[in-house]
Amino acid sequence: MSNQKVEELVVLGLGANLGNPLRMLELVLGEIARLPQTVLAAQSPFYRTAPVDSSGPDYVNAVCAVKTRLAPEALLDELQRLENVHGRVRPAGVRNAPRTLDLDILLWGDEVICTRRLEVPHPRMHERAFVLRPLLDIFPQCSIPGKGRAADWLEKTLDQRISKIVS
Repeated sequence: MSNQKVEELVVLGLGANLGNPLRMLELVLGEIARLPQTVLAAQSPFYRTAPVDSSGPDYVNAVCAVKTRLAPEALLDELQRLENVHGRVRPAGVRNAPRTLDLDILLWGDEVICTRRLEVPHPRMHERAFVLRPLLDIFPQCSIPGKGRAADWLEKTLDQRISKIVS
């Protein structure tokens, strides 16, 4: 029996709305591609989005897929390290504060993960146009475990302002 770790396809959400958010996401995509035991497999276009359950300036959001041999919480540690390196501040008692960088694990293959630190699928991803639209750009047939087809949820987010950034 092999101790070889299975490579998993993992979908990440990226967002920022402080500083130069577009430049931040471009930079961090390169850093994600260099994470240990991880390969960047796909990335969506960038989108400008209105804050949802938050305040501050518009966000820039994207989704990427990685193939990784890291365990879920090890990948979470790496993503939080990148957030910290880029000045992410988590004010006590403030949820969804404006941020220099936000990295979320959205999907881990078709697994459901629930630990003290990590819940996958991301619990609100099916309610967010800034997740669904870029997700469907790279995985049009995507299904969210426990929720069904991602495309079926997009219509419910039509009131959320989102526009593709054309470079």
